[in-house]
Amino acid sequence: MKINFGKIKNEKDVLFINVSSKNTDEVVRENGKKTLYLKCDEKMTLRKLFLLVRKMVVMAKGIKAEKIAFNFADFRFSTITITDFELAEVVGTQLDFANYEFTLYKTKPKEGFSEVKEVFISGTTKEIEKGILKGHSIADEVNKTRTLSNTPGGDMTPKILADKAKEAVKGLPVKVTILGEKEMHREKMHAILSVGRGSEEESKFIIMEYYGGSKTEKPIVLVGKGVTFDSGGLNLKPSSSLLGMNMDMSGGASVVHAVALVARMKLKKNVIGLIPSVENMASGNSYRPGDVIRSMSGKTIEILNTDAEGRVILADALTYAEKYKPEVVIDIATLTGSAVVALGERASAIFTEDDELAKTFERIGERTGEFMWRLPLWEEYEDEIKGSLGDLTNIQNKNSRYGDAIHAASFLHQFIKGTKWIHIDMAPRMVSIAGENLSSGAIGTPVRSLYKFIEEIK
Repeated sequence: MKINFGKIKNEKDVLFINVSSKNTDEVVRENGKKTLYLKCDEKMTLRKLFLLVRKMVVMAKGIKAEKIAFNFADFRFSTITITDFELAEVVGTQLDFANYEFTLYKTKPKEGFSEVKEVFISGTTKEIEKGILKGHSIADEVNKTRTLSNTPGGDMTPKILADKAKEAVKGLPVKVTILGEKEMHREKMHAILSVGRGSEEESKFIIMEYYGGSKTEKPIVLVGKGVTFDSGGLNLKPSSSLLGMNMDMSGGASVVHAVALVARMKLKKNVIGLIPSVENMASGNSYRPGDVIRSMSGKTIEILNTDAEGRVILADALTYAEKYKPEVVIDIATLTGSAVVALGERASAIFTEDDELAKTFERIGERTGEFMWRLPLWEEYEDEIKGSLGDLTNIQNKNSRYGDAIHAASFLHQFIKGTKWIHIDMAPRMVSIAGENLSSGAIGTPVRSLYKFIEEIK
């Protein structure tokens, strides 16, 4: 999508947008111009603004309009108290966010895929233009995350994900190191290796290092779950649950492109990305229910269910994260269906002992549209993951189906205690839902929030 500012030289084929209080959205021809009257809510909020900007793009695509024009002032509302720069960033982000569609595997129609190719924005200042272009850059990296997550599992193995991580930061000051299985054996990362054992594809541990801050500044470490396909292992998922399991590496994809975005925007921060990447497959070599695995930390994990594999690989990654003596560790994972049961599909679940960190992420989520809600991480839950054969069980030790999102977070906490840490269970926001004015498939959560947190942390 090309962004233009100022006057339009040729109004032919341009769809003009007029944000109005009309009862319906409608397209009319007047004075030789085609105008879309876009209905807006009188009680506008930031949440509703995200949807309004997206709706403009979706409606334009629906009538095959490749060029649209609007006045920036139309998206100023007295009920939304943010600066013009912040508003511009929102508008710039949501334009590209709504324009995205995953068409890599579709046959291109003769008339081409429906997309808005050019946007003309009037009523701007240099500051507003800067904000819009910043939002445009953020959305570009988010959309790359969506493409990575949407890619079918047959075309997205741990090796390919590692290659994509290198590709994402090509030309940027980011060092990418890939540990194979031999290197992971030397590091005693047996939790990762055990989960990946059932697949013919070699497991990988992806390390991305960006040092934009001072040498003495402690880094922010992002840890992303990179299960490129999750069959459930020997605890095989039912057929209906297998579809979409190519997206079980969405946390890893978000880390890849969050690091890329930080580097691209030249933030003066130190950021590390760690992505344990495996396939969780069923074979004669698969890890088994009842196995006891010694993790990199030295703690042993009693496997009660092989389909609770994400937390197992993250255990080693969190231990590895402590090598960096981090300021804060943030892990991101499509971890549990339980989080979806608890929250529906509109907010990610977050867990931390740090009240201020939780409030910060909830506040940033409201500003980016990546909504988050805190669930408890009480000490009492730790009794429910104590093992009888090993130190910890990878699901609740009574094999109960209740509260798995909490038990998963509590399990992870055992490998990062003493370090400032927050866990984001993004399973509820893995894909778009009806009414969001977004194409189907992955939505690139929570790249925008990670970027905002890194940008603003003191």
